[in-house]
Amino acid sequence: MLDTLGLLRWQDIADILIVSFFIYRIMLLIRGTRAVQMLAGIAVIIIVYFISGKLELQTLHWLFKTFLSSILLLIIIVFQADIRRALTQVGKAPFQKSDDVALQDIEEIVRAATYMAKRKIGALLVIERETGLRDYIETGFRLDARLCYELLVSIFMPSSPMHDGGVIIHKGKIHSAGCLLPLSKNTRIDKRYGTRHRAALGLSEETDAVIVVVSEETQEISLVKQGRIATLFDEKALHSALQSILKQRKAKNTNSWKNWFAPHKTIQKK
Repeated sequence: MLDTLGLLRWQDIADILIVSFFIYRIMLLIRGTRAVQMLAGIAVIIIVYFISGKLELQTLHWLFKTFLSSILLLIIIVFQADIRRALTQVGKAPFQKSDDVALQDIEEIVRAATYMAKRKIGALLVIERETGLRDYIETGFRLDARLCYELLVSIFMPSSPMHDGGVIIHKGKIHSAGCLLPLSKNTRIDKRYGTRHRAALGLSEETDAVIVVVSEETQEISLVKQGRIATLFDEKALHSALQSILKQRKAKNTNSWKNWFAPHKTIQKK
């Protein structure tokens, strides 16, 4: 044992640590998603493949051998959403900070969301952070307008042609409205949540955006981030939550590094 340890180079230790880190990150990304069950199914197929070879079950062994010959392509197709999310996370620098949302902008968002909730006007407000949302911006109507409470409310009025989609807020401006967002495919979402909530969850699973959802049926305001959804019951709670998430630049950069080691959660049920 001591002889083996003596042969270890610092490069070997660094290699093991780096590989372990990436395996850990992959496990956090897929935990609680359909990818876990899919990986378990692939593992069963591989086990059956080796057992059929040992038992000389030629037909079964040939079938699984043919299937496994294209396993790499199958993994890319089946796990494309998880791979895209993983590459997005890797592409973000661990010490990079997103552009801050000013306190005045938060107040405009909170004021608009509270007003619409009281009047049963549904809304979907997306705050862009480090991950670009260009793919979704291009599906809507570009406004490039100043972020203000009056404009947000007018966009989501039922008579507005842009009220069905989401509004994307970029660098303190209303960049686009009427944007189409991806629906979450998670089967564990509470049945009481409608299309707006599913769209918000779908976007938050693929990006680091923060989404404010106003329900026209229940008059509830929900905050969605990283596949998690929380219902806020008053204006003060929404303002506090947004201010806490959208930290100012004076926050320590070490927080970004810690986020790399933070577990990824899927859905937080009430």
